[in-house]
Amino acid sequence: MAVIAAIVTTGIVVGATKGSTDDDGKPSSTAAASSVTDDDPVVPFDEPDPEPTYPQVDADSFSIDLRTTQRQCFGSAGCNVTVEPEVTYLGSSSDLDPDAVYEITYEIHGDESGPVIQTAELSDQTSLSYRPSLISTATASTELSVEITDVQGE
Repeated sequence: MAVIAAIVTTGIVVGATKGSTDDDGKPSSTAAASSVTDDDPVVPFDEPDPEPTYPQVDADSFSIDLRTTQRQCFGSAGCNVTVEPEVTYLGSSSDLDPDAVYEITYEIHGDESGPVIQTAELSDQTSLSYRPSLISTATASTELSVEITDVQGE
C-alpha cells in the first residue's frame, strides 16, 4: 500500500509541475526531492591507503663494531687480522623502508698503511651484505676501531 501511495504522490507532483510557468511566462524549475532517509545505510568512502613514510636514516642511526674472524701474528712484525662489521640500527627495524637498500660506508682505523674504507648493504630491513676486511697491523697490540662515515638509501 505504501508503494502505491508513493507512486501516486510522485505522479501528482510530477504532473502538477509539468507545464507550469513562472509569473514571467518561462517554465518553472522544480528541485528534485531527496529520497535519502535516516534509515538508509551509510557506505563509507574507501580512501586509498596513504604511502607509508619512513624516518630519514643517516650515520647516527646506526652503531658499528668489528668482529675478528681470523688473526695471524708474526712476532714483532705485527698481525694480519680479518674483521667483519657488526652493524646495529638504533631504532626499530620496522621503521626502515623494506624496499630500500641502505649503503653504509665505514672506515676501519689501525691498518699500518692507513684507514680502510668499506661499504656494507642493508636490505629487507635486516639483511646485511659485506666483504670481510683484511687488516695488517704494525704490532700485535694495535687496537682496531671503526666508524660509520655515510649512509645512503635507495
